[in-house]
Amino acid sequence: MPEIALHTRLRPGKEREYEAVHATIPPALDEALRSAGVRSWRIWRDGRDLFHLVEVDDYRRMRAHLRDHPANVPWQARMAELLEVEDDYSGEDDGLHLVWRLP
Repeated sequence: MPEIALHTRLRPGKEREYEAVHATIPPALDEALRSAGVRSWRIWRDGRDLFHLVEVDDYRRMRAHLRDHPANVPWQARMAELLEVEDDYSGEDDGLHLVWRLP
């Protein structure tokens, strides 16, 4: 299963709010992510930096599926209040470039 690593950054002072919002993921968003092929999504925080590891069948297909999904649109609007750079789902990114892996 493909893994995609992502990096996002919080606005100053939004660390606790971000964690509070993620304490409960809306059931409709959970369902939307799973229907888009997401198997696992983990997030680590170091100060304002967030590192995501996503296990997903097809990352670009997932993003296309979620772009206008009624469960994702309000979630992304909420995240836009917390993140330095809003994710508008317009790019064709492939996540972070893997530099090294212990074989």
